Amino acid sequence: MSEPLLEMVGMTKSFPGVLALDEVSLDIRAGEVHALMGENGAGKSTLMKCLFGVYRPDGGRIFLGGEEVSFRSPRDALDHGVAMVHQELEQAKDMSVSDNMWLGRYPRLIGGLPVVNERESHRRTREVLDSLGLNIRGEAKISDLSVGQRQMVEIARAVSFSPRVIVFDEPTSSLSDNEAELLFKIIAALKEKMCGIIYISHKMNEILRISDRVTVMRDGRRIATEDKESLTTDRIIRLMVGRELTERYPKIDTPPTDTLLEVRNLSTEYTGLSDANLTLGRGEILGIAGLEGSGRTELLSALFGLSERSSGEILLDGERIDNRNPTEAMKNGFAYLTEERRVDGIFSILSLTENTTISSLKRHRRLCFISEKGQTRATEDMMRTLRIKAPSAKEKIRSLSGGNQQKVILARWLLTEPRVLLLDEPTRGIDVGAKYDIYLLIKRLASEGCGIIVVSSEMPELIGITHRILVMSAGRVAGELPTAEATQEKIMTLSTKYL
Repeated sequence: MSEPLLEMVGMTKSFPGVLALDEVSLDIRAGEVHALMGENGAGKSTLMKCLFGVYRPDGGRIFLGGEEVSFRSPRDALDHGVAMVHQELEQAKDMSVSDNMWLGRYPRLIGGLPVVNERESHRRTREVLDSLGLNIRGEAKISDLSVGQRQMVEIARAVSFSPRVIVFDEPTSSLSDNEAELLFKIIAALKEKMCGIIYISHKMNEILRISDRVTVMRDGRRIATEDKESLTTDRIIRLMVGRELTERYPKIDTPPTDTLLEVRNLSTEYTGLSDANLTLGRGEILGIAGLEGSGRTELLSALFGLSERSSGEILLDGERIDNRNPTEAMKNGFAYLTEERRVDGIFSILSLTENTTISSLKRHRRLCFISEKGQTRATEDMMRTLRIKAPSAKEKIRSLSGGNQQKVILARWLLTEPRVLLLDEPTRGIDVGAKYDIYLLIKRLASEGCGIIVVSSEMPELIGITHRILVMSAGRVAGELPTAEATQEKIMTLSTKYL
């Protein structure tokens, strides 16, 4: 039992109407991976933001290396050797990888002149990326990278500070299996250097694989801290949600009926989608599997009119529709929950009410005005239905946890009463309890006749909640499996068919 490298004692933080942290204590040892778990809204991110200088706690003390510290800002935390890899990427997308790595601390030309030494910044970038085994060019523009690659750049940036403590907040939520394995190697190397690691994740297999100790939070309190060896998946879930979850995936017992949607030879000129064909029954949940860049997201984007089709047809109830843009797609009864909620899903400076009702304002129009009372009533109804945790409907959405933000976006689309619901990674970064709520919602919508297409990187999830699974490979449909016959091995075999 070594002395703690980092210790947080009695941390308390309140927001209007919410006690987010209630005297939470946590300690991290050098060379340890300490997992932090809990449902969305349990207080994990608030605790880390208090550590990282984003929030000033109302009470409590922080010790680093035995000395009391109080970070005034994230930069102050970084200067003291505490780094954090955030789940929601906030990068300068129009700048290069190298620029994003060194923003605010560019190497200067000799003599301290206020001029950036670009050659040196590119050299240092290459050095960091090579040391981590990342095949990413420092000159590449961030916007040209996949979500997984951007996440790896953020990890590289954090490591470049040579931190004593590093926080990983849902780091694999955007990573492919190969990228996740590389991350685990990076974490192993950091452990050998006696770095203390706080690892936040909802993925049980990761927690039980790489952690040394696990702390579970619920409703702003620390519930338990235990060694990994004493834990099982069922025990962690029970500690997290405070109740038994008898099944991870609700049984899908309603069979689809007649064909609702048919897609014939759909291709796009710029996103690499080629001759995609599919059918979707009324009340069917169709899964889309495939590796990163396989065309899963591109398919949904084309169906919703976000990318221009070069050929192909879309038929709804046997009638051809165009869906040339999202407005037209919405008029045809389509709804689309995107992969990156922070980038293109939420309006961060607006309230829950505004985010929830923005796609269904016509329902609240009275002559030339919008009924705020009607908007608020609809939002509060959705908050109860989806169990959205927030002080009120007037709360800014940016103050909510990721899982509750996801539920707000789902509520937005539910209010449009969609006929076809497109879901791209709907449970990414969401805890097991919130996932189950979303699965129940998907099941209910399907039973009411909505056709649902779900893209997911989690194969057990697809196998657990769908009727059929379509597998993409290199922009093409590689095959189709009835869910009852699907296995992870069969899905993976098809996903590499055209590579």
